[in-house]
Amino acid sequence: MVKKSAQRSALICSAAATALFLSSSAMAAGTWYDARNDAMGGTGVASSVYGSAVLANPALMTRAKSDDNVSIIIPSAGIQVTDKDKLIDKVDDITDTVDRYRTVLGNLTPADFFRANSELRAASGDVADKLSDLRGNKADGNAGAAVAVTIPNETLPFAFIAKAYGTAHVRANVVQSDINYLRSIENGAIPLPGDQNNLRSSANGLAALVTDYGVAVAHEFTVAGQPVSVGVTPKVQKTWLYNYTASIYNYDKNDINNSQYRSTDTGFNVDAGLATTFAENWTLGVTGQNLVSRDLQTREVNGFRDTYQIRPLVTTGLSWDKGPFTVTGDVDLTETKRFKTQDNSQYAAVGAEYRVLDWLQLRAGYRADMRSNDENVATAGFGLSPFNKAVHLDLAGSVGANNTWGAMMQLGFNF
Repeated sequence: MVKKSAQRSALICSAAATALFLSSSAMAAGTWYDARNDAMGGTGVASSVYGSAVLANPALMTRAKSDDNVSIIIPSAGIQVTDKDKLIDKVDDITDTVDRYRTVLGNLTPADFFRANSELRAASGDVADKLSDLRGNKADGNAGAAVAVTIPNETLPFAFIAKAYGTAHVRANVVQSDINYLRSIENGAIPLPGDQNNLRSSANGLAALVTDYGVAVAHEFTVAGQPVSVGVTPKVQKTWLYNYTASIYNYDKNDINNSQYRSTDTGFNVDAGLATTFAENWTLGVTGQNLVSRDLQTREVNGFRDTYQIRPLVTTGLSWDKGPFTVTGDVDLTETKRFKTQDNSQYAAVGAEYRVLDWLQLRAGYRADMRSNDENVATAGFGLSPFNKAVHLDLAGSVGANNTWGAMMQLGFNF
């Protein structure tokens, strides 16, 4: 019934976020979360510190100083949800209405199908109202988490990385004929047994979960007297795709994990990056994520299937760092692609950090989708690094129009 479709919509958005069904970094259009960078608008290609460079630009691992120690991130995590139609909030509103409709319909006697029933008329009208409210509604969410170990040295710094990221997209496909039928019952039409089985409204939940396991290495070269760092992260990539498409009236919250809606794929991919410093305080970086293109198809369910697109995402960044200040900006040179039925995005972001004390950092930023398909967000956060910087706790949040919000955290240790 309608209640189950709305519950499923909420479930996919929230469960996908917490269970890492959700995708590319909500903050940086990439495949990673770093609460420091996320607080600075989702930048990081030129401004990441060595311990989190493996997440944003592996070339920046060479920025470690001689006295820097092994860095461990356990974990970095975040989510972002856009629910402009407030689809999730409608769950409570629709529950009682649909329960009433189902109860009335289930209690009808054979004779009731040949005469107008006032209780059924009222219940049908209520459901028609809720269906009208749900028509065209959608919700999107992104999430990710990562664990990283970075071992700095002057020759070949390297890091181990394991991360999961994904995306979920939920939409209600309400058919006008269903509303017309329910309105006709509301207006006194006499239902026939089995009419309710011809209702065709559906709901579709698409989700992709991608996991990467890789080893990153970096080295600094001198090119025409200019220091240039190169980093590369070869990785094994496993993807789970979910296509849960069913009638609104038959949605079952336990079906999402059914193998008939799930497909998997394992392959190889690689990230790479460049970075160089110039004019003493400036850093220029370029990174390419998922340089091997892959098209992965979902299972076909009720005649519908989609394709999840993994494409190279190339981003350039510029940062200025002096004293207690860092100012930085990133621009995507290519689009972020997801499911083919979803619109592409392409981000530009700016951010800044002010190191108030040795153990306290304040950050803020802004990220905009140059394609105007995703919501623009303002970001802010702070970092704490007590115990002589042996422990790092970073928190960040984002907020945008159309009920868009995000939260990120990261816990790191230096040994």
